[in-house]
Amino acid sequence: MLKVILSCFLLAIGAVALMWSKEEAGETSCCHVWDAHDQFVALASNQSFVNQHQEPDQINFISKAGGKQITFPTPDGQTGRGWWLPAKKKSAHYLFVFHEWWGLNDHIKAEAEKFYNDLPPVNILCLDLYDGKIATQRQEAAQLMQGLSPQRAEAIVKGAMNYAGPKANIYTIGWCMGGTWSLQAALLAGKQAKGCVIYYGMPEKDVERLKTLHTDVLGIFAGRERWISPQVVEEFAANMQRAGKQLTYKIFDADHAFANPSNPNYAKQAAEEAYALSINYLKERIK
Repeated sequence: MLKVILSCFLLAIGAVALMWSKEEAGETSCCHVWDAHDQFVALASNQSFVNQHQEPDQINFISKAGGKQITFPTPDGQTGRGWWLPAKKKSAHYLFVFHEWWGLNDHIKAEAEKFYNDLPPVNILCLDLYDGKIATQRQEAAQLMQGLSPQRAEAIVKGAMNYAGPKANIYTIGWCMGGTWSLQAALLAGKQAKGCVIYYGMPEKDVERLKTLHTDVLGIFAGRERWISPQVVEEFAANMQRAGKQLTYKIFDADHAFANPSNPNYAKQAAEEAYALSINYLKERIK
């Protein structure tokens, strides 16, 4: 009997050690559920969803604020990439910007610089979840999104958090796929999370995970889309209420990706109103 108990104990210790080793390598996490990511990625196999994304106009962005490419170590033993805009003066505030399914292109860099100019002193880091890959055609974007490992994305987020440091106040914003990861990053940031903006990204549906949020959320959604539909948004609002968390949101009479000025379906009035909501939300928290 003693041998049986000892064997079970050793097996349990071995299982815990294996779990820890995998988590350190970024392979798995007992505390993280990636349903939102998986649901969004699944849309890439839906041709109607793919066709909804008009191929963006190409722009040639040149930073006037000293933006530059940086790298940082990630906990899976690899290197993360990002576009970095340091605050005009020393600041503990960091805004993590998450790109659409196209990748970290010039449009996202231009949007990040716009926020940089309109906000109080804040460090802005655009995280490159595709490790340098950028799509210009929607089928290519669908393939890149399908190929994004949630464990790799988590490692990049954690690497960015380490880059910001344990005393950083972290705010997140993202569009499309990046909207999904804006919320996931806020969950990963724990008590360092101070603000989160989601633009038409797939919300987290696990109420138990939402209970771990340490920030409120601003949601910007498109009323005309069929996937992250008004029904999905209302379910998210109900889940946030069940979790005891605050969600402020608006559903615009527009299509998915309406806030992207390089998109042929860009809705100028809705985009400007959404931007004003986002700026005011972040300004109230970045003081």
